[in-house]
Amino acid sequence: MRCLLSAMLATVLIAGILSEAAQKPTFSVKREEVRIDVLVTDNGKPVEGLTASDFEVLDNGVPQVIESASFQEIPASVILILDMSGSVAGRLVEHLKKAGFDLLDKLREGERAALITFNHAVMLDSTLTSDLQSVRQALDRTQPRSFGKTSLIDASYAGLIHAESKADQPLIIVFSDGLDTSSWLTDEAVLESARRSDAIIYAVSAGRLPDRKFLRELTQISGGFLVEVESTGDLGSVFVDILEEFRQRYLLTYVPRVVDKAGWHELEVKVKNHPYDKISARQGYMREGDKSTDK
Repeated sequence: MRCLLSAMLATVLIAGILSEAAQKPTFSVKREEVRIDVLVTDNGKPVEGLTASDFEVLDNGVPQVIESASFQEIPASVILILDMSGSVAGRLVEHLKKAGFDLLDKLREGERAALITFNHAVMLDSTLTSDLQSVRQALDRTQPRSFGKTSLIDASYAGLIHAESKADQPLIIVFSDGLDTSSWLTDEAVLESARRSDAIIYAVSAGRLPDRKFLRELTQISGGFLVEVESTGDLGSVFVDILEEFRQRYLLTYVPRVVDKAGWHELEVKVKNHPYDKISARQGYMREGDKSTDK
């Protein structure tokens, strides 16, 4: 059933609860193991074969002992957030829907997907499910809405909230060809939620947007990327490449040591003695619990 999330957001805002929910930490630890998803690329291609001894992790500037480093084996849970404002009518919506179908075709048995679409309203067209045929049907039904503006920020928040209660590692893919013009939430509130979420976020931006600041910051916070495309004719390969890149991430684990501060922890991940092009990981995590020093 399609749910009008924007109406729900408005109700929550009036009640004063949405602000509190936006600040709720979801990626947090209490004297427990920390897990970090890391992508290492060289000449634009993912690097394989690294071990725990190849990585260095600084937690609030303190080097940590990495217990394991492996490619993720967790099934993907993909949340598609697609702009369906009037500007995507015509060939663009055909390209966008085909890209969604191409990505769904690449998901493996047991993996899950969800579909959220938006113009000024945010719609949950399909909840996160392993019944991929139902997601395909929801995608097939969706059409651009000629009326209304664009609530990109609210839609991004809806995706984070939908991913929040799911056990699998969430991958959020946001597509938009326009600027936000009607969201209730501020970009800072949603960026703060992204900092406290374990979702990895990629954004695909089409057209000549004068300002991609929100999408750029949203993806960087989570360790994902903003992909800017001039033409949407091959959008399917962009979506599939994002999924394949997501599968090439290392999962690093460690137990925080000599970091006694509850609250926000800045993370820095390095690869020792290798000048790789790019190392991408989330910017930090929220730690709860007492303030005694770990030994």
